[in-house]
Amino acid sequence: MCVRTALRKTQPLAATQKGEIKIDLVKTTDEAELAFQEAERLLSVDRDKAVEAYEKAIKLRPNYPDAYVALARVLTELGDLDEAETAIASARKFRPGFAEASGVMGRIYKENGEEEKAIAAFKRAITEGKGFQPEAYSGLGLLYKEKAEGFGGSGDFENEGGNYVESAKYLKSAVKQLAGAPDTMVIMQLLGLIYEREKKYADAIAVYEEFLTIFPNSVEATAVRSFIVQLKKDLAANQ
Repeated sequence: MCVRTALRKTQPLAATQKGEIKIDLVKTTDEAELAFQEAERLLSVDRDKAVEAYEKAIKLRPNYPDAYVALARVLTELGDLDEAETAIASARKFRPGFAEASGVMGRIYKENGEEEKAIAAFKRAITEGKGFQPEAYSGLGLLYKEKAEGFGGSGDFENEGGNYVESAKYLKSAVKQLAGAPDTMVIMQLLGLIYEREKKYADAIAVYEEFLTIFPNSVEATAVRSFIVQLKKDLAANQ
């Protein structure tokens, strides 16, 4: 994970690093970079306009792998999977071994229902990222969670349990690497839920207590506190 600034200046973050990092922004007149920054700003406002801004950045700088990956990510969210895959192919052309590109490709395969290809792409992203790729770990965790739920729904409880174990393993890695970033909130709650379904009450309590340490004033904090109260009762009843 890195902090993006103008002119693509980045500062790597250690997987365990928390808190704020202040980095002086570098002013730029680069039209492609300015279009990219505008697209990033628009993501939370209007994703269609964000797509247009990413495309403008690419038009201004055709060999812009970060813009292709960002474009692919938002196209995936919009359900335009064919165009997203095309954007990833372009990103790979200009930056072979691009971990983020493989991570997004995993999401595309997952949305297409191609589970084995998705797993391979996510694992490739982790390898390309030299072990650091929280997006891929999250993707694997979610994929195995969905597989577990599918097996549980069909009464195959052995495979349900095995897939929950895999899901928890990858989500735990994602939490560690996200190191308190906003997405950590969702991943931690999913991890706690999986431990609950596995009846690993002590593990679920530990995750939720860590959640409250990191996000004590979040909207979800009250609900998480209630989860802990109930889980402690469940734990006591099963001892």
